[in-house]
Amino acid sequence: MSVVHSAPKFASNDGVIEALSSALGSAILSAQEQHGEVLLTVKRDTIVDTLRTLRDDHDYQQMMEIAGVDFPERAERFEVVYMLLSLTKNHRIMVKLSTDEATPVPSITGLWPNAGWLEREVFDLYGVLFAGNNDLRRILTDYGFEGHPFRKDFPLTGYTELRYSEEEKRVVYEPVELAQDLRQFDFLSPWEGGDYVLPGDEKADGPPDVDKPKVTEGPKDTGAGPKAEKKAAEDTPADPPAMDEPGKKEDDK
Repeated sequence: MSVVHSAPKFASNDGVIEALSSALGSAILSAQEQHGEVLLTVKRDTIVDTLRTLRDDHDYQQMMEIAGVDFPERAERFEVVYMLLSLTKNHRIMVKLSTDEATPVPSITGLWPNAGWLEREVFDLYGVLFAGNNDLRRILTDYGFEGHPFRKDFPLTGYTELRYSEEEKRVVYEPVELAQDLRQFDFLSPWEGGDYVLPGDEKADGPPDVDKPKVTEGPKDTGAGPKAEKKAAEDTPADPPAMDEPGKKEDDK
């Protein structure tokens, strides 16, 4: 027996933009389809009424995610994106708005309580403020963290680091301490060589002259000669002691 579901297996975007644009009216700044999804850009102050209309009148029951985007070159550098899901239509839409560092966005925690955690995440990582969220605290970074890591102008390196201090029971900032000096490495082919001098090479006269290999052209290069032969004769005893033959026992001597 086959089960027939009310939600279609594949939901089409046909007619969605026209229907939602008519329902939302002047709250919409633009409506378009991107990457197979409907994207609505709305006025910041109308976000609560817009999402309530989508939930109550157009069956987008679930608010799945809130995300932030940073465009530093814009006057309103941040975009807040809301992702909605209709279970009865098996359809998703995205609603977004723009804001700056000082202008808060109306909170939608009155529509979906789970938005409180998601708004805290956007605040923590981007610094976007949400008016009406009564628990707007950091949620991913440590207590005492300074700055917002997902901003595109957030420094990736610096001269201070933070850690949790067991003694002080809080996050503390300290100067960066490296175990060794910063070293630069290159990854040239070993057959090409690098433009540097390895430790110890500064004591040498330079690389070996491979075109002129060292040869023994005279006795002084090998140490041989009359003096060496005389020295060897003096060190050699006249009658060396006799050595036992291999395998001969003591009784046979």
